[in-house]
Amino acid sequence: MSGQPLACDRAELGTLFLFEKLSPEQLDRLCREGRVERFEPGWVYREGEPATCFFVLLQGTLVMSRQVGDDDVELNRTSQRGVYAGAFQAYLGDQADQARYKGSMRVIEPSRFFILPAASFAEIMREWFPMAVHLLEGLFFGSQNTQRTIGQRERLLALGSLSAGLTHELNNPAAAAVRATSALRERVAGMRHKLGAIASGAYRRETLETLVELQERTAEQVSKAAPLSPLEASDREDELTDWLDDHGIAGGWQLAPNFVQAGLDTAWLDRVAAAVDAQTLEGAVRWLNYTVETELLMNEIEDSTTRISHLVDAAKQYSQLDRAPYQNADVHELLDSTLLMLSGKIGDRIRVVKDYDRTLPRIPAYPGELNQVWTNLIDNAVAAIDDTGGEGTLTVRTARDERDQLLVEFRDTGPGIPPGIRGRIFDPFFTTKPVGQGTGLGLDISWRIVVNKHHGHIDVHSEPGDTRFQVFLPLTAPAQDLDLTLAPEPEPESESTPASESEASEETR
Repeated sequence: MSGQPLACDRAELGTLFLFEKLSPEQLDRLCREGRVERFEPGWVYREGEPATCFFVLLQGTLVMSRQVGDDDVELNRTSQRGVYAGAFQAYLGDQADQARYKGSMRVIEPSRFFILPAASFAEIMREWFPMAVHLLEGLFFGSQNTQRTIGQRERLLALGSLSAGLTHELNNPAAAAVRATSALRERVAGMRHKLGAIASGAYRRETLETLVELQERTAEQVSKAAPLSPLEASDREDELTDWLDDHGIAGGWQLAPNFVQAGLDTAWLDRVAAAVDAQTLEGAVRWLNYTVETELLMNEIEDSTTRISHLVDAAKQYSQLDRAPYQNADVHELLDSTLLMLSGKIGDRIRVVKDYDRTLPRIPAYPGELNQVWTNLIDNAVAAIDDTGGEGTLTVRTARDERDQLLVEFRDTGPGIPPGIRGRIFDPFFTTKPVGQGTGLGLDISWRIVVNKHHGHIDVHSEPGDTRFQVFLPLTAPAQDLDLTLAPEPEPESESTPASESEASEETR
């Protein structure tokens, strides 16, 4: 937006805190190379446009804002003479050629600005304040490098924590499979010996055929066994133990639990008794017990290996290593894989409640980066619950909000976020965790991923016992992202903070 050109008054510039220490010659140069313009209410510049000018407010009221999703979120509103905005980092040199406004500025009443082209501003800064420029460059690039290094450290710490959790989760089913395999070898050996004893006994051909048929049916019954409540299982064990004792089979209390777990009852034992004579009944029952134990052990091995397979699938889903960076993703799959990866850290004392709206569509996203957001928010929720003794509830909810966006909410029953620091939680390096336990970049990284890469936003509502982080994501891809379906988004040349970019600043003197 272009304003109405006006005359530049050297004396007026000298009354601004920004220029009050300049000499008359320096003020003359500002007027020669810059200009004064009057703007009617409306936009002066918009976020994303090339940062071509440095603006200093002479008179009026300006409003700074940033684009969050489809909304312009106001960051600052001021009438203070001398506040500045726009290309105030043009002194950074070559990067200034590619710089864009990182926020938007509008005026809400007729306003006057002193405007200096970015190239002139950079030249003047380097000529008049060379030492200050070096210090500012060092501060800017040093902070940027520090943030990048600590960000990598944050990711490595998260990776180490996830690796430890995944190793722990894999160890349990792997150890169970090893134990079951060892026990299965013993049972198979026992069944071979029992089969040899039966074959050498005085069994008729018809009896052996009946026993083999019972064995097949028994194996089928194990796979179809319905789970029983503890009380039901105890009652049935008593019935089977009594039946085995009544038929002279020693150690019936040891056999009964296996038969109950396999879904067998006294009616099944009656069929076995009807198929053999009294002298061979005990041998037949113990042979069939080997069959039951073998099937149960194979079920245990199958469950364990299936669990391992699910964990590996969850790790692949979480890392997204074999998938396109930008794709249509199911947020529920991402949430489930993240919860599974963090199950070791969550532990048994924290109850996890999933309140999913399964009717929600898949959304265009960078799944691997969204998983990082879920990881940071879940990790913070677990840490908050730990502060209250380690017992509590983590609720993960998905829904469609009234603005037709996808909502992912993480609610914890921790102590809440004190109002005094609530506005700083997304600032880089700000953390409430003890020294050595947090870098203060988790929420900052999450904010960047949600807002900058997915054009969504994050809201926070907190009170003791009820803290909610709400992530809002668009259901459709913005026009500028439609061509990224099969290609990753290039990394930005520089990073910025959500609260301090492109705000109108009033320097202290």
